[in-house]
Amino acid sequence: MEIIDKVKDGLPSDAMISEVCFEGSDIVLYTKNKKMFKSNGDFIKKLVKKLKKRIELRPDASIRKDIENAKEIIEEKVPEEAGIEEITFQPGFGKVIIEAHKPGLVIGKGGSTLEELKKETVWKPQVKIAPAISSDVVDTVRKVLYQESEWRKDFLNDIGERIHSKEVEEVDWARITGLGGCREVGRSSFVLQTPDSRIMIDCGIKPGNKHEYPYLQVPEGDISSLDAVVVSHPHLDHIGFVPYLYEYGYEGPLYLTAATRDLMVLLCLDYLDVAKREGNEVPYSSKSVEKAVKHSIALDYGQVSDITPDVGLTLQNAGHILGSALAHFHIGEGDHNLVYSGDLNFGESKLFDKASTDFQRVETLITESTYGENDAIQPSRDDAEKHLLEYVNKTIDRGGKVIIPSFAVGRAQEIMCILDEEARNNGLDAPVYLEGMMWDATAIHTTYPEDLNDKIQHQIFHKDHNPLTSDIFHRVASNEEREEVINSPDPAIVLSTSGMLTGGPVMEYLKEFAPDENNMLIFVGYQAEGTMGRRIQKGWDEIPVQREGKRKVVELNLEVGTVDGLSGHSDRNQIINFINALDSKPNKILTVHGDENSCIQMARTLHNIFNRETIPPKNLETIRLK
Repeated sequence: MEIIDKVKDGLPSDAMISEVCFEGSDIVLYTKNKKMFKSNGDFIKKLVKKLKKRIELRPDASIRKDIENAKEIIEEKVPEEAGIEEITFQPGFGKVIIEAHKPGLVIGKGGSTLEELKKETVWKPQVKIAPAISSDVVDTVRKVLYQESEWRKDFLNDIGERIHSKEVEEVDWARITGLGGCREVGRSSFVLQTPDSRIMIDCGIKPGNKHEYPYLQVPEGDISSLDAVVVSHPHLDHIGFVPYLYEYGYEGPLYLTAATRDLMVLLCLDYLDVAKREGNEVPYSSKSVEKAVKHSIALDYGQVSDITPDVGLTLQNAGHILGSALAHFHIGEGDHNLVYSGDLNFGESKLFDKASTDFQRVETLITESTYGENDAIQPSRDDAEKHLLEYVNKTIDRGGKVIIPSFAVGRAQEIMCILDEEARNNGLDAPVYLEGMMWDATAIHTTYPEDLNDKIQHQIFHKDHNPLTSDIFHRVASNEEREEVINSPDPAIVLSTSGMLTGGPVMEYLKEFAPDENNMLIFVGYQAEGTMGRRIQKGWDEIPVQREGKRKVVELNLEVGTVDGLSGHSDRNQIINFINALDSKPNKILTVHGDENSCIQMARTLHNIFNRETIPPKNLETIRLK
């Protein structure tokens, strides 16, 4: 291929390159010259500058230390206090992954220790932080990736050959079709098309009494014709149907952040378990979740990557939940730039920085409109946190128990940070029990501290305090432990799924705590129409429950409160501020991910403010971008 020929032409005579291959859009060279590998190969910088491609030099198998010897060297050179948890070798890639609780000690001052490990072992070392809480999901994902390293090497090379199969030419047209998530919340899915590319953006489900899926039966949704799938974040309404693609024939790459990949596994497997328990349709198997992991290509924030011959991709922080991303598509050689927001939060939170605005050019913006109606203004985050703590403290002071129904990913960890801060600053004197998936989701959060905001990172790396592993938090892992919490006479706080009281362990606590007026139920998230949470908000004073296999009614004597302002979504003012903060104002704005009124009113408001073309598209509508 032409790009490979250019790389070979730029090699010094003593490079001793045994293999040149692709890893997606990146180019990897394997050298038999030990001295050149140890010195990093200065010619690589020249090639990168000339070809404007990411190029990496790795050791050929013939010059590496054997695995046992290399492991001994690592264990000898790295200080014991680094807390090495795992050393995993990937022979197919010439890399060794070192997981440690204090990765800075593996890296050393100015990278000195890491450089020494590279020279002594003649492997390419890569350092990762070991999760503060062990996670079966993270372990499983890494095991799949490591076990499939030889297969993935061929897969990534095939992707690279497809990406570099032709020179980028001027793109005559680009268009996008909504397969879900237009004038509705749920089943978000879009297909971006150019003359050489067909890219699916998100593929979610619409949970409810009758699950709804994207319109894959139309020509634009043809699975066999997709070149790539890009996912913004791991909530089920954006990612819940991705494994279906692999169940029915898609064999291409899945682009996302590493945290999104891991949370996708957690949430999709839970979705299958719940569907089976409730006797609902199961649209795909757990094997397809694993297949999605095998085909995944995890990108860091800010990393530019070509994903087809005429489309590049950069993911930026969306501020919504762990791993959430704004997807910036570079179409052609600067012909058009599309930013897809997924779900975004342009306000500070306990865990994340607000959504990035680091885009040099944006011709088209697709923005969520969850709170797009004219009166959809959320309280400030400070006011919301004060409101929550007032409820919690007065309940604890009177000897009661607090139930907080919450989503397992995102909202639960925000609440945890608020409670940890209150415990450290003001002596909150009550244990906090985590139910359902919350412990597993929190464990994944501890795996990716680099995705959290600077304040949290400072606490973790410099103050040796992770708010998500505070002593006030306790896992409830069995029915016996749940009974102990319920029967204890002491005040306590219970964080549990489901967030809308549609089932899950929270119902066990509610039926036991409901009769006591000293207890309190606090809603911290949106309660959809028709859910038990919404009915209680409207004033229901009794609820049906199951006791010993019989349906009974329980009186709600406990206090009920609602705290607004803790959402991971931007309200209308924040969306306006987000667009205002963009250096390049889009010419075209599509408003999606909201009910019909929200999308229409948001589009009208943005048109009046920015004097740009605004469209609230319907599902199955195709919009020409260029």
